[in-house]
Amino acid sequence: MAGHQVWLLVIFLFGALLSEAMNVISQILHDHGHQVTSLLPEAKLLPEEKSYQVIQWNLPEDHEKELSRNFQVYIQEALNGREKFYSFLKLFEHFGTVCSYLLGRRDIIDSLRSEDFDLLLLDSTDLCTFLIAEKLGKPFVSFLPMVFSLMDFGLPTPLSYVPIYHSGLTDQMDFWGRVKNFLMFFDFSMKQRKIYSQYDNTIQEHFAEGSRPGLSDLLQKAELWFVNSDFALDFARPLLPNTIYVGGLLAQSIKPIPQDLENFIAKFGDSGFVLVAQGSAISYFQTKEIIKEMNNAFAHLPQGVIWKFEASHWPNDIKLAANVKIMDWLPQNDLLAHPNIRLFVTHGGIGSVAEAIQHGVPIVGIAVNADQLDNMVRVEAKKFGISIQAQNVKEETLALKMKQVIEDKRYKAAAMAARVIRLSHPLTPAQRLVGWIDHILQTGGAAHLKPYAFQQPWHEQYLLDVILFLLGLTLGTLWLCGKVLGTVTRWLRGAKKVKKS
Repeated sequence: MAGHQVWLLVIFLFGALLSEAMNVISQILHDHGHQVTSLLPEAKLLPEEKSYQVIQWNLPEDHEKELSRNFQVYIQEALNGREKFYSFLKLFEHFGTVCSYLLGRRDIIDSLRSEDFDLLLLDSTDLCTFLIAEKLGKPFVSFLPMVFSLMDFGLPTPLSYVPIYHSGLTDQMDFWGRVKNFLMFFDFSMKQRKIYSQYDNTIQEHFAEGSRPGLSDLLQKAELWFVNSDFALDFARPLLPNTIYVGGLLAQSIKPIPQDLENFIAKFGDSGFVLVAQGSAISYFQTKEIIKEMNNAFAHLPQGVIWKFEASHWPNDIKLAANVKIMDWLPQNDLLAHPNIRLFVTHGGIGSVAEAIQHGVPIVGIAVNADQLDNMVRVEAKKFGISIQAQNVKEETLALKMKQVIEDKRYKAAAMAARVIRLSHPLTPAQRLVGWIDHILQTGGAAHLKPYAFQQPWHEQYLLDVILFLLGLTLGTLWLCGKVLGTVTRWLRGAKKVKKS
């Protein structure tokens, strides 16, 4: 359906994956005939020239420094196993401040208002995008770049088999697991409210009294939710008709790897090689102790090890293992597609897990924070990998886990099974994305895909009025029966006395 002008509202605050994801989405929509404009901070503009329009805005230097400082504290706490919700909340407090700054940029907001956009497409990891969509008064769809997490947008959540974010549970819970999941639901709800509250001052400042939106309501206002996952990784759960899985959307074409890498891999023959990539942020903040333990663990393997690690950060007093090659940058997707790869050691980010599934490569995950922990719970449940907490990385343990996944062919078989699930879908992720956007543009929105529950007051949605009515009716009936029985009993007793006299 060509000719529609689709506005992509993109504010990159969470790293390279989101930049890549929204860039891919922008390009897909552009290639299918839509007029696309993308809004993003100047510092996050991808280097190559774009075929669609890009509008940039500048984040003040003091905001950049504050964001960087808060992020460093958060990552360091997570690496040390002391991840605290307080430091996570501080990040969102700063995001709320940045949001206020952006909403106050009249030049940007007025420029967007003047455009006749049919639809906005939001990066849901930045809640500010929902407030900008509300400010512009345009319909929008939302992209969730990870498995379901802190985003509660109205999906049915049966607590008996849908694990709560960061619960560490799978969909197969025993009694105590269900108890834990039930209690964590309330903890999750409380934390979610605290995160949303970091935008309260922004909402009060930029929206008039009487028309101030609630973030939870805005999430349910999305016409469609595109989720960057599928059942190759995620657990089966109830979905609404406007929730579309697009796992594999970021899959890239495979290119030949550089000759120096081919030469390195060839040295290890049939033993193959192990790929290690833990994300730029985590690699930067790794302690010397963890680096030493990992390096020593890799030395135990008969395989070659290609490790994404900046040489300038390598400790001078640690000798690199003979079978290890470190690289500032490597072609991760192409290496995962190589026939000699035996294992992928990763932080468990959704992008890396998705690429491993795409090529059927088993995983050892060293999860640190955010969605990585939940991703690795799913990887273990699907049986194509093993997880180790960052603070528990020791030479012997890591070497043992890697050998276990490489030598036990069941992990490889499970990885290939996940690959089949992903690749055998009747429609490609791009076809799902474009097809559903075209559908709601043709039908004037997705009201027909949303349950009436979104409009119901909570006491109706949970049938509390019905329960109270039936309870009252039952108690009233019991009371009436008691009264009648009492009256009959007294009458019988009176009749008996009259007969005796």
